[in-house]
Amino acid sequence: MTDFKKGDEVTWKSHGGTAHGTVEKKVTNDTKIKGHQVRASKDEPQYIVESDNGGKAAHKAGALHKA
Repeated sequence: MTDFKKGDEVTWKSHGGTAHGTVEKKVTNDTKIKGHQVRASKDEPQYIVESDNGGKAAHKAGALHKA
């Protein structure tokens, strides 16, 4: 599994296409983003990513690819 860090440029599949953005931080505890519960742990972290259009979302490492 790839470990991403702040500033990494990444891509992921989004609504039938490919989205692009930048990793803001790694999350290892449950948190909320945009009102949605995000389940994360040290064994299964999630990454807060800001897309090129300014939106923010949490993604598992398996969904992200280094750009």
